[in-house]
Amino acid sequence: MDLFSAAVEDRLASRAPLAARLRPRSLGDIVGQQHLLGEGKPLRVLIESDRLSSVVIWGPAGTGKTSIARLVAGATSKAFETLSAVNAGVKDVREVVDRARERLGQRGQGTILFLDEVHRFNKTQQDALLPHVEEGLLVLIGATTENPYFSLTGPLLSRSTLFRVEQLESSDLVELMQRALSDAVRGLGGEPAAIDDDALVHLADRAEGDGRHTLTCLELAHALAYERAHGSDSGEPSPARITLADAEAALAMRAVRYGNDEHYDIVSAFIKSMRGSDPDAAVLWLARMIEAGEDPRFIARRIVIFASEDVGLADSAALSVATAAAQAVEFVGLPEARINLAHAVTYLALAPKSNSAYMAIGNASEAVRNVALGQIPKHLRDASYRGAQSLGHGVGYQYPHDSAAGWVDQQYLPDEFEGMQFYQPSTHGAERGIVERWRERRMQQ
Repeated sequence: MDLFSAAVEDRLASRAPLAARLRPRSLGDIVGQQHLLGEGKPLRVLIESDRLSSVVIWGPAGTGKTSIARLVAGATSKAFETLSAVNAGVKDVREVVDRARERLGQRGQGTILFLDEVHRFNKTQQDALLPHVEEGLLVLIGATTENPYFSLTGPLLSRSTLFRVEQLESSDLVELMQRALSDAVRGLGGEPAAIDDDALVHLADRAEGDGRHTLTCLELAHALAYERAHGSDSGEPSPARITLADAEAALAMRAVRYGNDEHYDIVSAFIKSMRGSDPDAAVLWLARMIEAGEDPRFIARRIVIFASEDVGLADSAALSVATAAAQAVEFVGLPEARINLAHAVTYLALAPKSNSAYMAIGNASEAVRNVALGQIPKHLRDASYRGAQSLGHGVGYQYPHDSAAGWVDQQYLPDEFEGMQFYQPSTHGAERGIVERWRERRMQQ
């Protein structure tokens, strides 16, 4: 039976998905997460010194949470137990606890419990786990894709150290695929394979930072390439070479790419379409950037800048809409955040336009660079400290709130700038009303 079981294990391992076959065997094998696992970084130090206390590893799918836990199992002198919160319950936790007590009593050996998808445990199940974590009988390693501040109870979270893993960068995914292509034992079935550069980049860009998904798609793309290379009965089979078409088929997603030069042209067209109040064109260029794999944070930054540079005081709510979209990119992420970006882009394209704030800071900056700065008028200087009034600071300052109009006629510019006007108001949108009310207040004094 042992020989039979071993044979089953070997065959299962050979048939396992590529992502499982390529699981890291050491901390150095993990791609990305250098903020936690680089030399001297906190999580690596705790693992290598076998001093890990209860932790929650939080981050997107396919970023190495389970791999990190498996490496802890190989590095610790403690017993390592594994449960999945998807199908485990309080009874399973109690059985782990009983074994942990027996180990500790008989051999003085501690126990680590790796609980995958820990957010799936409800409050009752988490409460059942809590006392054993609190007394130190169990060291908990929880893995979750959900925000633990929402999905875990406060007491359990407060007794754990939170480590956040990040989405893998495209360069990390490229490295991961190159390992799969070069590993003759654990890689793509021992079959020689190569990949075109554009296919490699397409897979890396469209996998959304998910290493497992990247390897799954690579394996499928290789299968397509292999069948194409070996499917013909004529002649010797050629080595499988993964093309862009194979990568597109594996991802079920057409590659929409552009070079660095065109990047700037598309961004320019995007901005000018919003400035020209054409929502259809603006959304088209937005979709082009998203489909080409443009960093959504870059798009969001351009939108926030546009809200003040081109809409400005004509509709000050535009800045709130733009910053909310930028926050949604961080909080929600793609693909759903494309809706938030489209919301902001459409709003900005439809909004009235004014660049008066943009022009005002430009005019003021030019004056600061080219005019002697002079002295701050004494009545505007800080008069809050002892002896300030003896220096004349604040003397003669008129408090605007004491005026019925809420405004008093006094000098705010330095003498060298007196009479200069940096802000040139427009009559577009809400700015017209803002300026008219400002002028009315000045007339009331």
